[in-house]
This record gives sequence, structure tokens and C-alpha cells, in this order.
Amino acid sequence: MADHEHVGLENLSPADGSQHSTRRVGRGPGSGRGKTSGRGHKGQRARSGGAKEIGTWFEGGQMPLYRRVPKRGFTNPNRVENQVVNVRELALVDGTDIGPAELEARGLIGSSSRRVKILGIGEVERSLTVRAHAFSASARQKIEAAGGQVEVLD
Repeated sequence: MADHEHVGLENLSPADGSQHSTRRVGRGPGSGRGKTSGRGHKGQRARSGGAKEIGTWFEGGQMPLYRRVPKRGFTNPNRVENQVVNVRELALVDGTDIGPAELEARGLIGSSSRRVKILGIGEVERSLTVRAHAFSASARQKIEAAGGQVEVLD
């Protein structure tokens, strides 16, 4: 294409060497891909539609791994998942009124819309009002011992 020609979508073409012609199989012994056309001899993979029917889990009729290995455990449908914050981390938050929004702003929890539980590792140095969905017994005792209050949400 000459330099003075307009360059637009209508003039685009693939780069030289970037496109290959499709491999034509089953065109005689001279082609190198004749007779069985690169599929070997017999078997499911040699048949038309055979290879795509086999899943990655299929082991040729052998008892598959997911049936050989015993099932263990279960998923509790009633599990309550809390984001945990220890009382020592409350010192990182400015102010005396601490709730999920303040904890999220400080990066101590991922989301203020999910449940928060305060655990009792560490010490509380100042009087705080802490709002959360759950408190461990030791966390509640340490916050109240420092002259603070706990408020249980929902």
C-alpha cells in the first residue's frame, strides 16, 4: 500500500505469513496425511465425533477417580460467616464510636455490609463504643473494662 493511500477499515488485510491454509487430510499417501488421516488405527478417537464425546474426567471405562475416592464431610447450609477484627486493631481507628463503616474505611474489614465479629486478642487502651454483629466474651469484657460500651447490631 502506497504512503498516499487512505488507511481505513476497508483497506486492512492480515499481515503476511499470519494466515495458514487449512490442513487437507485424507488426500492420499503422498500428502503425509492419507489413509487414517493422522487418527491412528480404530478406537473412539479415530471415529467421527469420537474425541469430543470424551470428557476430561473419562478414564476409558476404568472406575473414575471421583467414584474411587470416598466422600467426606458436608457444607453446612446454615453457616454464619463473620469478618473478624481483634480488639488490638480497634486502636488503629480514630474516634471513640466504631462501627462497620469505620472499620471498612480503615481497611480492617472487606465490606461493611457483611457481618462483623470482634475477638479478644490484644488490649483496649481507651474508652470506645463498638458496634458489631457479634462479640467474643473476652472482647466484650476488655472493652467494658476500659470504660467502653458494646452494641450488638441486628
